[in-house]
Amino acid sequence: MIFNLSENNSIANKYLAELRDVNVQKDRMRFRRNLERIGEILAYEISKTLDYKKEDVETPLGIASINLPTSKVVLGTILRAGLPLHQGALNIFDDADNAFISAYRMHHKDGTFEINIEYISCPNLDDCVLILCDPMLATGASMNLALKEIQKYGTPKMIHIVTAVASTYGLEHIQRLNPKAKIWMGAQDDELTAKSYIVPGLGDAGDLSYGSKMQE
Repeated sequence: MIFNLSENNSIANKYLAELRDVNVQKDRMRFRRNLERIGEILAYEISKTLDYKKEDVETPLGIASINLPTSKVVLGTILRAGLPLHQGALNIFDDADNAFISAYRMHHKDGTFEINIEYISCPNLDDCVLILCDPMLATGASMNLALKEIQKYGTPKMIHIVTAVASTYGLEHIQRLNPKAKIWMGAQDDELTAKSYIVPGLGDAGDLSYGSKMQE
């Protein structure tokens, strides 16, 4: 299943437009906040798919019966660019456990690159709902490797992938290798550059959030 936030008009259009806008995105704090907002909205949509159980809650004047979520949620993110999106999801699932994955592109002189994972911090994933956040789903290589490595920590009963902007190629790649995963995105773009950047996309989400880096 793929959920595309842009298929229906909402205030999220404004947040996505500001994320893409070359002038607005110069404000790092606003860029991070807009990623956070997209994370909040998509996490809310995911919350509709969780398991619920009716519970009685005592108020000052009586008892209210409310359906409350029973699913164990684990929020994961790929450092560093995924942190604002992850925070947005954490604002909604505020009692979730958390996982962090250090993954980066190692570029070669011939223009190719490989994905390296150096570090994972993760709770037990057995029977949980895993929500993995990364703002840009370009080729899908980083996400696929992250999913492969993180599942060494247990078997989730459901996997959700959250991204701000995804390429058509990346979506097809993830669907082919992880057919049971559900993908939740802000927008979908068709093109990739020779260096695997999404077009029109929004640029380097990590640099726009936290400043440029020396590594290439």
